[in-house]
Amino acid sequence: MHLFDTHTHLNADDLYDDTETYIQRAQESFVSYMAVVGFDRTSISRSLELSEKYANLISVVGCHPTEAKHYDINFEKDLLDWLDRDKVYMLGEIGLDYYWDDSPRDVQAKVFRRQIAIAKELHLPITIHNREASLDCYKILKEEGIPEAGGIMHSFGGDSEMVKKFLDLGMHISFSGVLTFKKSIEVREAAKWVPHDKLLIETDAPYLAPVPKRGKKNEPAYVKYVAETLAEIKELSVEEIAELTTRNAMNLFKWFPEGVD
Repeated sequence: MHLFDTHTHLNADDLYDDTETYIQRAQESFVSYMAVVGFDRTSISRSLELSEKYANLISVVGCHPTEAKHYDINFEKDLLDWLDRDKVYMLGEIGLDYYWDDSPRDVQAKVFRRQIAIAKELHLPITIHNREASLDCYKILKEEGIPEAGGIMHSFGGDSEMVKKFLDLGMHISFSGVLTFKKSIEVREAAKWVPHDKLLIETDAPYLAPVPKRGKKNEPAYVKYVAETLAEIKELSVEEIAELTTRNAMNLFKWFPEGVD
């Protein structure tokens, strides 16, 4: 069995100092593949370093909406260089964050639209950060059109109505530990609507640790709990969820590693 954690932050301070241990524990829990997401200069540099060091890791790089106020011509120049690296397979995480509101909303929207345009130019998929901004995220994605290469609604936390909207745009839906929370009834209902070929799983480690690890520091090994919950919802075995979500991830990233286990 092979699991693919499509969104993890092994580059975050909480995990970066001991990545070897977390990667080893992940592999012991059947997590064979991981996408390490960088969202500012420091985390992007670490993501690139990790994906170059480990064969079973890839990088995703972009400007997070909370960092949008720092996006300028120099950042974009560097972003284009980073996206040209061999182990970078997606642009993200990009989008809108109305919870922290660290960058003005109009600036977030402008940077979001610009990075969608870049992804289209480079034929790359995108991964979307959406926090308390679902309708505006949907509006921008619909107006701009998602890249032909596709995209992910990362750590989906919406209801059935919103999942249908994003599916109609052609997005993949990735579920994190939020799916396992007792109060996440709407999210579990939404999962029922996602076709098998649009399903993905992730941890968003070190954040959002799933039940039964809630309240602890999350790590890639815990994506198995998301897989188990999703298997119950979709009335499939964990092995079937592992097989289809891993296949979906590789098809979306267009990354088919040889000899990686």
